[in-house]
Amino acid sequence: MAEGHKVELAEALALGSGWRHACHALLYAPDPGMLFGRIPLRYAVLMQMRFDGRLGFPGGFVDAQDSSLEDGLNRELREELGEAVSAFRVERTDYRSSHAGARPRVVAHFYVKRLTLKQLEAVEAGAPQAKDHGLEVLGLVRVPLYTLRDGVGGLPAFLENSFIGAAREQLLEALQDLGLLESGSFSSLKTPAHH
Repeated sequence: MAEGHKVELAEALALGSGWRHACHALLYAPDPGMLFGRIPLRYAVLMQMRFDGRLGFPGGFVDAQDSSLEDGLNRELREELGEAVSAFRVERTDYRSSHAGARPRVVAHFYVKRLTLKQLEAVEAGAPQAKDHGLEVLGLVRVPLYTLRDGVGGLPAFLENSFIGAAREQLLEALQDLGLLESGSFSSLKTPAHH
């Protein structure tokens, strides 16, 4: 997916049968918590450690049995995160973007869903009982949305991890578009140090 490019949803849906569609979702919730009693967490944003050792968002390929992209995404979320996701549904209104890759002819659709902190914590608590836990999904992680005084700890260090496909760019775009980062902190994060 590194050589992929953004496409409009209608254009992506009009691609021929030789293309496969994958849908992934960023789940987040407002979080009033404080780290060490002084660093506001502001939001809890979930990502997952994948089977290949890379960070990504929950989701996967849409199958022929799925009647829509969102049906496929919600099925994948149940398989990867467990039954707590039945408390909400990712809809077309949660759609953000699509990336088409020249190889292997896959379009990755990205969604963002705002939850309550209680819903997000239920997803975290139930994830170890999900069908794909320990197989496709090795665990959930929260994205640190702060930068520590050393200028490296927190989000800058997190972004040095290995991400699958366009996940890093999708994360940064969503954080900026939703206003989840503190003002001024986005520009220093845009370009990876060594990727």
